[in-house]
Amino acid sequence: MLLAEQIHCLCAPLGLNSMATHWSMIAEQSIKQEQSYGEFLLTLLKHEHAHRDERTRTIYDRLAGFPARKELNSFDFKFATGVPKQQITELSALSFIERNENVVLLGPSGVGKTHLAIGLGLKAVQAKKKTRFVTAADLMLQLATAKRQNKLKQYMTRAIMTPKLLIIDEIGYLPFGREEANLFFNVIAKRYERGSIILTSNLSFGQWPSTFADDATLTAAMLDRLLHHSHVLQLNGDSYRLKDKMRSGTIPE
Repeated sequence: MLLAEQIHCLCAPLGLNSMATHWSMIAEQSIKQEQSYGEFLLTLLKHEHAHRDERTRTIYDRLAGFPARKELNSFDFKFATGVPKQQITELSALSFIERNENVVLLGPSGVGKTHLAIGLGLKAVQAKKKTRFVTAADLMLQLATAKRQNKLKQYMTRAIMTPKLLIIDEIGYLPFGREEANLFFNVIAKRYERGSIILTSNLSFGQWPSTFADDATLTAAMLDRLLHHSHVLQLNGDSYRLKDKMRSGTIPE
């Protein structure tokens, strides 16, 4: 068996895929640069490490379920003057995730809440933090289905507790019934001080009971946990979503 085939066969069961593919090229470069055996091995291991990191990011990105790719650097803060850029910049360092803190983005429709939430989520994925994006309506549907199938515990473990960052978009667009409100409270309670949540809503906190089955007691208990360690950003301004149409003249400014 040729040397290359032997190396490939030994690398495969160890999961050293990049090493199996690129060792020859790296060896040639090391010879040209007159590197020692140790330097060659270090370069080879760094290449494998970088490959694994990129593969992890790709997997996390796919599993996150982002509805679109909206990077923070593409957000137009000059247009969205009611968005606190300084706070967003600080949050993009992701230290809030390490501290299991939450981020709540409040504001009217179109000011960029979802864009910012996705942008922070993409930052988390690039930092190799498991992330999940879900709308509130889809979350409720999935929770109700899991409960009906007697799989709620498994769903909570896999979909709610496994992500380091859970993004729940569009709280308040659809009202929840009593059972749905209880299920959502369970999500917040389970992740309290154990994992970060980014949540977006078009409603002020005083309007939240109307979304959660008009249960002021449950809503208060939920907000107590959600806001205990949190960053609340109130977004204002014109519709970010319509800015391009206004600029192109499709609709009047």
